[in-house]
Amino acid sequence: MGKGDKKTRRGKIHRGSSGVRRQKIKKRPTTEQKINIDKKAKA
Repeated sequence: MGKGDKKTRRGKIHRGSSGVRRQKIKKRPTTEQKINIDKKAKA
């Protein structure tokens, strides 16, 4: 139950992988992208 364990959060951090215990961080759209999306919707 440590760094060698694939299923634990600490093991995922050690391996650099992701899964249920350690999700990938989703990229949020930047403010500029939001503005561009709004302009397209109005046109």
